[in-house]
Amino acid sequence: MAQTLKTLTRSVDTLKSIRGIVHTMKTLSAINAFPYEQAARSIGAYLDTVLDGFQAFLHHNGPLVLTSQEKAAQVVITFGSDHGLCGNYNEILADEVSRQLQRRAPTDSVVRVLCVGAQMEDALTDLGVQVESTLLPPATADGLGRLAGDLVTRLDGIRRDSPFGDVVVTLVFTERSAHGQQIPVARRLLPLEAELIEDLAHRAWKSRSLPVFNLPPDNLLAGLIRGYLFASMFRAAAEALVTENAARLARMQQAEQSIDERLEILNSETRSARQSEITTELLDVIIGYEAIKDRD
Repeated sequence: MAQTLKTLTRSVDTLKSIRGIVHTMKTLSAINAFPYEQAARSIGAYLDTVLDGFQAFLHHNGPLVLTSQEKAAQVVITFGSDHGLCGNYNEILADEVSRQLQRRAPTDSVVRVLCVGAQMEDALTDLGVQVESTLLPPATADGLGRLAGDLVTRLDGIRRDSPFGDVVVTLVFTERSAHGQQIPVARRLLPLEAELIEDLAHRAWKSRSLPVFNLPPDNLLAGLIRGYLFASMFRAAAEALVTENAARLARMQQAEQSIDERLEILNSETRSARQSEITTELLDVIIGYEAIKDRD
């Protein structure tokens, strides 16, 4: 019985240590998500400014002429997790990428897949998706600009290598939904949506001062598109990291609850074992006393 009590006490101490680690991880997840959430809000304001530039450009130069997408280079960019402890985060995203490839890509077209995170690459490889290039996810919110700039540069290179100079870009990442849930989304980035262009072209200019441009229209449009790409991928990366930390927080909360339930059971068993040990020792004392009493 003493050995059993010792084993139970050791198990309780081990679970308490694990619970401390889980609680620390839960706190870190909540803290880490905050700067990425701030970054997502900040880049949202920048994206609104870029869209204002598009609106001014359309009012000054007329509607854009949308080209055919049949012979354009197709690119899918997915933002995964490389830190673990967030459940099947990468597997869910990999399933969404696979669905997008089966839905969009014709049999004679090669889709170039760029992914963020080595574990995301493994999840895609398991589904038979060939990854062209893998980038490291940012360790802090300051690295979001580096990642977005690198992706814009790679897309520019793909566009130049395309025989027709056109590219179709789709972002696949997770975003927050109702009740604290996370869902995978696939968002078309290029070419610009016809609905967006039409809305900007017919939207009333919100200032009495009309915009004036010094750059040639082609250079101005290229700069606006580059800013739109940068802001969109920056926001997608930030949103993905927010949801990743939220998923990790949810898993840590579940683990903490399971540990608390197990601790409650072990504490009850420890109390019972301790009570049994005390009862046994008292019985030994009583039996010994009775034996000495009978002998006397």
